[in-house]
Amino acid sequence: MSSLQKTLALLLICCPCWGLAATDRPNIIVMVADDLGWNDVGFHGGDIETPSLDRLAREGMQLNRFYTTPICSPTRAALMTGRDPMRLGVAYGVILPWDNNGVHPDEHFMPESFRAAGYQTAMVGKWHLGHAQMTYHPNQRGFEHFYGHLHTEVGFYPPFSLAGGKDFQQNGVSIAATAEGYETFLLADEVTRYIRQRDKQKPFFVYLPFIAPHTPLDAPQELQDKYKDINTDLAPARSPQTDRSRRLAKEMGRGSSRPMYAAVVDGMDQAIGRVLDTLDREGIADNTIVLFFSDNGGAAYAYGGADNAPLRGGKGETFEGGIRVVSLLRWPARLAPGGNLQQLMTVMDVFPTLAQAAGIDTDNRRPLDGRSLWPAIAAGQKMPRTDYVFFASEIPIYGHFNLTAFNDEWKLVQEVEQNQLSTRVTNHLFRIQDDPNEEHNLAAEYPQLVAQLSDRIQRWRALHPINGTRARLAPPPGWRAPLDWADYPMALEKLQAQPARSMAPSNSIERMVDAHHGERGRIIYDCHRQWTAETVCADKRKNEESQP
Repeated sequence: MSSLQKTLALLLICCPCWGLAATDRPNIIVMVADDLGWNDVGFHGGDIETPSLDRLAREGMQLNRFYTTPICSPTRAALMTGRDPMRLGVAYGVILPWDNNGVHPDEHFMPESFRAAGYQTAMVGKWHLGHAQMTYHPNQRGFEHFYGHLHTEVGFYPPFSLAGGKDFQQNGVSIAATAEGYETFLLADEVTRYIRQRDKQKPFFVYLPFIAPHTPLDAPQELQDKYKDINTDLAPARSPQTDRSRRLAKEMGRGSSRPMYAAVVDGMDQAIGRVLDTLDREGIADNTIVLFFSDNGGAAYAYGGADNAPLRGGKGETFEGGIRVVSLLRWPARLAPGGNLQQLMTVMDVFPTLAQAAGIDTDNRRPLDGRSLWPAIAAGQKMPRTDYVFFASEIPIYGHFNLTAFNDEWKLVQEVEQNQLSTRVTNHLFRIQDDPNEEHNLAAEYPQLVAQLSDRIQRWRALHPINGTRARLAPPPGWRAPLDWADYPMALEKLQAQPARSMAPSNSIERMVDAHHGERGRIIYDCHRQWTAETVCADKRKNEESQP
C-alpha cells in the first residue's frame, strides 16, 4: 500500500461514522469483569474454560497492554468520565455501603454523550459509583434504563445482600423479590431482553458490569462440580501481601478458593456467550462494538482464587498483576479478526476512543485525561506514551498506599507505609518495556529517575479532594444498613439545588485554606494548585511541568 493509500485509509478509519444517520452508527456493549486474573482465560493459556472470551479474541483484537486502576470504583469512575480518578476524589478506596461519596454531578458521563447523539442507553449490573443521593444514581448519569445493584456488597443469589439489605433494582424500584436465579445469568438475560425489545431505529449503548468473579464466590452446583479437581498449586505472585495470605491459608488448613473461582469465571463466560448469541440472532453482530476488560487485576490472595501469572502481584497492588488486565475489542464491520494491540491503553482512554469510533462528540465540560486510541486500533498508527500514567490504592490496609507512575519505557512502583510516627517508602523501578513481569528492580541504579518520578507522584496526589475515598473497610460505629437499598438514595426534590460549599466562610478564605493544604489534597474541587496572585487553581493542561 502506498503512503497516500495509507493516509486515506487512516482518515476513513479514524472518522468512520461522521455524517452517518443514527441508525448506521455502531451499537456498543461495554462488558466489565470484576477481579478477573490475567491467566484465567483460555486465550492466555489458562485452565478455566472461556470459549466466549476466546471467541472475542479470535474474531476481534486483544488489547494486550490495557491498564486499569488497582481497585473497583476508581476504574469505573475513569471509565465513565475519561478523567483521572485522583482529581475526582475516587482513587484510594472504593465506595463502600456506609460511604456517602460519589462522582461530582458536574462531571460528564460517557452515556450522556451517546444519549445526546441518539443512542438508547442501558446499564445492567454493578454500579459502585455512589448511592447516597439520587444525583449519583445511574438514571441521573445518562442511563435511561438501569437493572442491577448500586454497591458491591451483594451475593450471587437472592436476596442479593451482604452488608444488610437487599440491593437489586430496576430504575429505582426493588426487584429482588421477583429476581430468582444466578445473578450472572440474570444480567445476561436482561441484556438479551433489552436488545430484543430495543427501538430498532436507534443504535444502543449497553454497559454490562458483572459482579463475577468478585468474592464472596458462588456458582451453580454443576459448575462447582466441573472444577472441583482443578489445579490449586498456583505460581507465586511475587508480592508479599498476596503470597503471605496464601501461605497462611495453607498453614491453617483452609481449602483453596480456586475451584469455586473457576466456576464463577466459567459462569460469566457463559453469560457473555448468551449476549453474543443474541447479537447473532438479531443480525447486528457485525455493526456492534463489543469491548471487554476486567476492572482490575485478579484477586490473587488466598480467598480470591485468581491467577495473574506471569505478571506480578494482583488486585489492590500497582504491580502489573494489579493493573494490566485482560481486554478485548470486536467490531467485525471495521476490524480484521485476530488483531493484537501492543500499545499502552488505559481505562481513561475508553470514552474518547469509543466516541471517535462511533463518530460522536464527547461533549465533556472538563478536559479529558484519556486520549483516543482509535487510530492505533483501526489503522495501526503508532501512538507512543511518553507522558506518565498514575494509579493508586489504599486497599486493603488503611495507611498503606500502593502507587505507580509509568509510560511506555519506565515504571515506578511505590509502597508507602504510614504509621503514627513514621513513614516508610519502598521503591521498585522497572524498565517495563523490557521487563513486563517486573523481575529486575533498577531503583538503586537510577536514583535520580526514582526521585523525579516520586516527586511527580506527590504532585499528582495533591489533586485528591481531602474528603475523597479512603480504605474505610469498617462502617462507622453503630451504622445500620437499610432494609432495601432501592429506598436509600435521597430523592432529588429533597436536596438543595447546588453542591454544598466548604466550611470556609468566604471564597477568598477557601482559596487560602486550599493553598495551605499543599500536598495533603484539595478543598476546592478539581483544583490544580498554582501559586499566583490571581488564583490558586488552574487548568492542569496549562500548568503541566516538563516530563522527567
